[in-house]
Amino acid sequence: MRRRKLVVGLVVVAIVVVAVGLFFALGDKARPVTIDEAKQRATSSVPPDDSPATRRPKPGVYSYVGSGTESLSVPPLSQEQGPEMPGTVEWGQDGCWTFRIDFSSNHWQAWTHCPEGDDLVEAGGQSWQRWMIGATAITNLSDFKCDAGAMLIPANPKAGDEWKARCVGTNEAVDGEAVSAGTYRFIGTEDLKVGDKTISTHRFLRERTMSGAQVGTERSEVWFAVDTGLPVRNERTVEARTSTPIGESTYTETGEFHLESIEPA
Repeated sequence: MRRRKLVVGLVVVAIVVVAVGLFFALGDKARPVTIDEAKQRATSSVPPDDSPATRRPKPGVYSYVGSGTESLSVPPLSQEQGPEMPGTVEWGQDGCWTFRIDFSSNHWQAWTHCPEGDDLVEAGGQSWQRWMIGATAITNLSDFKCDAGAMLIPANPKAGDEWKARCVGTNEAVDGEAVSAGTYRFIGTEDLKVGDKTISTHRFLRERTMSGAQVGTERSEVWFAVDTGLPVRNERTVEARTSTPIGESTYTETGEFHLESIEPA
């Protein structure tokens, strides 16, 4: 393989900074996002005729289902993900495309992929999260950029191939930069059932540590469609710690999502 780096990908952890005394929570305000809601938000775009893309899913909103829980230790809050999780693909310029998954009405994450020869590289992404503290909604947005040339889906991976990668991010609720770095290992090619279809996927294991403004670990297994790069399945666990005005807060997230249909809704 001509490059030996594969981007770790993006797991962006949203940490809430709150004033002392805001410990009274009214409960989980998160709810599933519907396909229709995702369609209303999505934009329609067509790439230029000279687009270099060789591997890209159709634009539109795809049906995913899954489950998960995310929680904060300080203040003590938690909210659920799923079961419906629409995934939106939007085409951009130069063959690039963005995939966004709505875990709930309170949490979404997006990744931007671009072609590099027959490979795909992950350029960066965003994550948005909201927590309800009493009647107050606390929101924040995170942005991550990854090292240039890092590969997401190599053209000809071999079982056991492993790459190092690094992404740097900022969070509007936290001062400073957070660094996510670690290994990304190709497990193998697997056929997965999606609806009444069977599709070939590339399966990866990624393990990384976070340092800087946020400190923690993340482990996930991800499956991408070989022909398009569309995420087919994702299983993950995250733990990150951040200092706040009311003490150290630990964010934890466990969850999974999987594709229900290979065609957009």
